[in-house]
Amino acid sequence: MVDHHPELLRHPESCPALVLNADYTPLSYFPLSLWPWQTAVKAMFLERVDVIDHYERRVHSPSCDMRLPSVIALRQYVKPNEYPAFTRFNLFLRDKFTCVYCGSGRELTFDHVIPRRQGGVTSWENVATACAPCNLKKGGRTPAEAHMPIHGGTPIRPTSWQLQEHGRAFPPNHLHESWHDFLYWDVELEA
Repeated sequence: MVDHHPELLRHPESCPALVLNADYTPLSYFPLSLWPWQTAVKAMFLERVDVIDHYERRVHSPSCDMRLPSVIALRQYVKPNEYPAFTRFNLFLRDKFTCVYCGSGRELTFDHVIPRRQGGVTSWENVATACAPCNLKKGGRTPAEAHMPIHGGTPIRPTSWQLQEHGRAFPPNHLHESWHDFLYWDVELEA
């Protein structure tokens, strides 16, 4: 069997390992929790992870010959933070990479729902994803003043779990076949 993973074809030395928590769920869906093969092998020798699956690619040393791990699971459970950091990327992920006013996924920026000049603060509950045209159209007004309702309701502070669920809807373009069983629990099983 030959690996045809596009990342492997472009960078044969790459071979990232999917990192699962001790409960066999990915540490992160978005971005996908991947370690370089060198880090995965080091963690394996330090007995911090269990190897679940391998690539066909092998590495050699004077005393060892082994297949590179493609899926690894931590031996100790890492408790995720309850709330994610307030970053532009996480904000876009919360809003599913679409403008809350028109639904566009182009020219994304962020908008203060209650404008700062009206006392609005920069927080999860007052900042939303907006495309540049809608942001310009709304200007320094509230959505009600601009007659631009927010689709999906008012912004909230998401939990890490909510962001991970949103991230599952945006899989990377290329996934190694050994990763599939650990990433998409809602995919219909083949008979």
